[in-house]
Amino acid sequence: MAKKSAGILLYRLKKGPLEVFLVHPGGPFFIKKDDGAWTIPKGEFDAEEPLVAAKREFLEETGMEVNGNFITLAPIRQKSGKMVLGFALESDFDVSQLKSNTFEIEWPSRSGKMKTFPEIDRGEWFGVEQAKVKINAAQVALIEELLTNLGKP
Repeated sequence: MAKKSAGILLYRLKKGPLEVFLVHPGGPFFIKKDDGAWTIPKGEFDAEEPLVAAKREFLEETGMEVNGNFITLAPIRQKSGKMVLGFALESDFDVSQLKSNTFEIEWPSRSGKMKTFPEIDRGEWFGVEQAKVKINAAQVALIEELLTNLGKP
C-alpha cells in the first residue's frame, strides 16, 4: 500500500498578489537542490485524520500551530507513489521564526558517525509562478486547485 502524507498549503493575500509558503527539506540529500525540491509542510500518517496529521506536521516542521477555515484540496500522487492530502489555509508566517524538528542519520554514509539535521532547513513565501518552479512537480496541482478555489486566474 502506498504511503500517505498530509500537509498544509499556507497562503496570504495581504501584500498584494497571492503568495504561498513552501519549505525546503533539510539534510545532506537536498542541500544543493532548489527548483523542484521545495514542498508544502507535510508528513506521513496512518490512522490519524488527515487534517489532524497535517496540523501536527506543520507544527513539527515550522514551530507554528495553525487553525482556521481549511480548504480541502484533491489528493495528488507524487512520482514516488506517495499520496499527498493537502489542505489550504489563509494565514501569515514570519519565516524568521521557523523552528523545525530534527532527524538523525549516519553521515557521511557508511562512516559510522551519526549526524543530526533539521527536517526543514528554511521556509519562504513565493509568488504563484515562482512557487510552481520551486515546488515538487506533483504538488503544483495543489497550487492550481487553490487558485481555482479562490477564483484566481
